[in-house]
Amino acid sequence: MTMPSTSSSPSAPAAARPDLEAIKTRQQATWSSGDFAVIGTTIQIVAEDLCEAVDLHAGERVLDVATGSGNTAIAAARRFTEVVGVDYVPALLERARERARAERVLAEFREGDAEHLPVADASFDVVLSSFGVMFAPDQPRAARELLRTCRSGGRIGLANWTPEGVLGDSFRCIAKHVPPPAGLASAMSWGSESHLRSLFGSAAAELRCERREFVFRYRSFEHWLDVFRTYYGPVHKAFAALDAQGREALAQDLRDVLQRFNRSGDATLVYPGEYLEVVVTRA
Repeated sequence: MTMPSTSSSPSAPAAARPDLEAIKTRQQATWSSGDFAVIGTTIQIVAEDLCEAVDLHAGERVLDVATGSGNTAIAAARRFTEVVGVDYVPALLERARERARAERVLAEFREGDAEHLPVADASFDVVLSSFGVMFAPDQPRAARELLRTCRSGGRIGLANWTPEGVLGDSFRCIAKHVPPPAGLASAMSWGSESHLRSLFGSAAAELRCERREFVFRYRSFEHWLDVFRTYYGPVHKAFAALDAQGREALAQDLRDVLQRFNRSGDATLVYPGEYLEVVVTRA
């Protein structure tokens, strides 16, 4: 996490540290808005690939951090693991339970915070998170929780959007119109191998990263905008914070971002979302 700047001069005022608990409360409200389950179901394949990357074995104890509507927990349950999914949005946990029942898989879902996971030390063989823990405002604390809950020799698997990809550009675009809290480290830094190495340090016996892509597919930019404005919390909240002129400007800037990545060749929208697939072996 970006730390406050300091000075050797005793008279220089220290930069104020952001109130991370207050930021987390606002983030919780953001992710509670819309219905992320609508977006989440479209990216299910990422969770399936992550389960393969960590080489899940039937019977292993698996924790899915910031499970949302259960993508990764359900993918793990399909492999006959004993899985617990944790999230701080109760409505999304209900979606996850609905999905698990519909797919006839066994998974437990608990309300909890990625920075204060409601599970015992070293109680899981594998700890996973797909586009989830990366949004925790206190990044070092969140990384410590992943490590705390994973047994020695276990694996931590992450899928994190990269700062160079379309999600990085999209969030920077939104920040231009609705600035984030001062001093808050970018969630996209979890998509940088060097940043991950600094977060996990010597607690990682091995850390492997691979850049991958998930391809988003929509009927048009207007279709994408309608879906994301309605269901994706960060976009939903950004538009709600702006007046009519601001909403029009944000929509145009987002259009410009997505069209730069669009490779459809027709009126539809087909763009790759680059992410970093990460496997950490716990020391």
